[in-house]
Amino acid sequence: MNKSIIISLFVLPLFFACKEEKKENNPFETADIIPIKTATVESLAFTNNISASGLVTTENQANYGFKIGGVVSRIYVEEGQFFKKGQLLATLDQTEINAGLNQADLNLKKFERDYERANNLYKDNVYTLEQLQNTKTGLDIAQKQKDAVAFNSRHAKIYATADGFVANKLANEGEVVGPGSPILAINETSNNNNYLLKVGLTDKEWASVKINQKASVTLDGFPDEKFEATVFRKSQAADVALGSFQIELKLNMKDQKPAVGMFGKAEIQTDKAEDYMAIPYNALIEADGNKAFVFVVENNKVKRQPITINKFDNDKVFVNDGLQKTDRIVISNSAYLNEQSTIKIIK
Repeated sequence: MNKSIIISLFVLPLFFACKEEKKENNPFETADIIPIKTATVESLAFTNNISASGLVTTENQANYGFKIGGVVSRIYVEEGQFFKKGQLLATLDQTEINAGLNQADLNLKKFERDYERANNLYKDNVYTLEQLQNTKTGLDIAQKQKDAVAFNSRHAKIYATADGFVANKLANEGEVVGPGSPILAINETSNNNNYLLKVGLTDKEWASVKINQKASVTLDGFPDEKFEATVFRKSQAADVALGSFQIELKLNMKDQKPAVGMFGKAEIQTDKAEDYMAIPYNALIEADGNKAFVFVVENNKVKRQPITINKFDNDKVFVNDGLQKTDRIVISNSAYLNEQSTIKIIK
C-alpha cells in the first residue's frame, strides 16, 4: 500500500476528532437557539448607612497653664501619662510668691494698727470722721491686696480638673513662663467614655445624620473588636481645609484605652430608607465604575441595557436607574448572547 494513503487514513480520524472536540467546547457557537435563565428585578427598601473614617480624639481638650508668670519648679507628669482629678501636675517656684504674700500680710497688719489708732483718736475727738473713714478705706484696700496675692499663689500650682492624660508637655522645669502660657496639653477621659471619633461627611450625608443616631466603629489599633457609638456633635460649619462637614461619634470603649490620633472607620445607621432595584450579581455583563450593562428579555429577544450601580451587597447589585420593576434580566449564558440571538428561557 502507498505510504501517502496510509498517512491519510491516520490523519483523517484525527482531523474529525479535533473538529468534534471544538464543537463540544463551544456549544453555542453554531447553535440557532441559546438557552438562558432569567430573573425578575426586585424592589427593596434599603437603609442607606453612611460609611466614614476619621481619627480618635476626646470630648474635652485643654491647655493647662499658670495664672501668673514665674520659673517652673516641677512638672510631675510626662507625655502620655494618665492622671486623676485633683492630682497635682505642676508648680512654680514659690520664692517670689511667698515674698509677695509676706509683704501683703505685713501691709495689712500696718493698716489694722493705723485704723485702731485712728478709731481711738476719733473717740477722743482728735480725728475727724473723714480721717477715720480714709484709714478704714486703706485697711480694706490692704485686705483686698492680700486676697489677690493669695489667689495668685493658689494658682501657681496646676491641679487636674478631671481624669485624663497628657497629650503634650509644652514646657520644662527651669523655664521662665508668662501668665497663661500653656504648660501641658491634656485630653480628658472621665470614666473612659470621653473618647470620640471625628469623621468628615458630604453635605448630603451631614444633613441625613441626627444627634444620638447609632453607629458601629472599628479601630486600626483593635482590628478584632467592634465598638458601639452614637452621634455626639455636628459641626455647623464646613472644614475649609478638609472640604467636608465634621461630626463626632462618642465611643463606648469598654475597657480599652485608644491613643489620640488612632485611625477608625464608622458605619452610621441612618433613619432614611430608600427604594432600590436589586439584581443578581451574575446578571452583569460589563461594568466600569458605577456604569454597567445587562441583557433584558423583550419579545423573545435580548436587549443590551445600560444601568447605573448604587452599591454591591454580597450577591446582589443595587441599581439606581436603567431598569423597570417589570423587567426580566438574563442571568446565565450572557457571554454567548447579542441582540440578534434567538433565545430559549429555561428554568
